[in-house]
Amino acid sequence: MAVRRRSERRIAAPDDDSPDIPTTDDTDVAGFADAYVARLPAGLRRDLLRAVAFVEHLAPLGVGCAARFTRLSAADQDRVLASLESSGQDLLRGAFEGLKALVFMGYYRDPRTWRILRYDGPRVGRPDEGWWRP
Repeated sequence: MAVRRRSERRIAAPDDDSPDIPTTDDTDVAGFADAYVARLPAGLRRDLLRAVAFVEHLAPLGVGCAARFTRLSAADQDRVLASLESSGQDLLRGAFEGLKALVFMGYYRDPRTWRILRYDGPRVGRPDEGWWRP
């Protein structure tokens, strides 16, 4: 799903160009999200897919863009997502929060991302030297 993949890339975009920071593609957030969504109850899955369709087709209009989300520049995609995040409508803010939660569950499950948060990983199964070294 192109719109979800592009929104994942923007929601979890790194703050700098460090090659040590994995991308959402590196961590297969899309694969995680597909598997997670496939297990959702039908009503929740329908609502999520409607939210994704809204992001693709209608949300860009709210910031003055006449193109689909997937055809916008990264900066315009950021504007669209920021408008949803700060919307005065609870439903739109909730839709953004749901998408962001799905992205973060997929992204931060990968041990390569823990360094960003300075998290040394779970205690269970931890190697003696830790999962990574600062």
